[in-house]
Amino acid sequence: MRSAGVGRGSRTPKLQHGYSAAAGSAVRGRLLRREFFETRPELVAPRLLGKLLVHQTDSGQMGGRIVEAEAYLGPHNDPPDPAAHSHRGPTPRNVVLFGHAGHAYVYSIYGRYFCLNVSCEAEGLAGCVLLRALEPVAELGLMAGNRGMPPDLERTDNFLRQLTSGPSRLCQALGVVRLSHNGLDVTDARSPLQIWDDGFEVSSAMVTPRIGINESNEALDWPLRFVLPGHACVSGPKSLKGRLVTIP
Repeated sequence: MRSAGVGRGSRTPKLQHGYSAAAGSAVRGRLLRREFFETRPELVAPRLLGKLLVHQTDSGQMGGRIVEAEAYLGPHNDPPDPAAHSHRGPTPRNVVLFGHAGHAYVYSIYGRYFCLNVSCEAEGLAGCVLLRALEPVAELGLMAGNRGMPPDLERTDNFLRQLTSGPSRLCQALGVVRLSHNGLDVTDARSPLQIWDDGFEVSSAMVTPRIGINESNEALDWPLRFVLPGHACVSGPKSLKGRLVTIP
């Protein structure tokens, strides 16, 4: 099994190109079970690093490895997370979060882009994890087309970052939109949107405050963003600062 992690004497992880060499190569692995998501989001988020987000479409099976994720806590948390969409309780927009764990919560920003979260915890508790960045691994040509990029560009680190580094970019690359994907069960083998484990091991993560939290928000400095340290597809890889934690 391949592994990634940072510790004493370890090397900075590089981009993994095992799947992306062939544009049509299939993603392989086992589907995560619902139990994986039925715990607190600050535990789920680091455990999602290295897992594969897969979107099965009529054009092909697109996929990317999760390298950055943020936890958002439910309104039952003490104190409640004021940066979470669920902090004021269920609404027509966020009702998916209050259902069973392992479901996609897709919301729009700026009226044209989308972000993908996965619900966590028991029904009614509304925790979730925002997927912030992927390393693209399958059907890069399709993803590039979805992003309006030439599909035959050289697979450089910059090209990969432009594809799926950032929550809106990854949704656009994989063709994830609220109308079609909000509420899908990512643990269901019949769902077009799934999360898999292919044996890629991540032993440690870097934890930092979340990105884009309003400066007046009391949750501004909460350490709930988890990244694969040193990975070129995470947000701001060269200026990344935080502390290393072992993934339980």
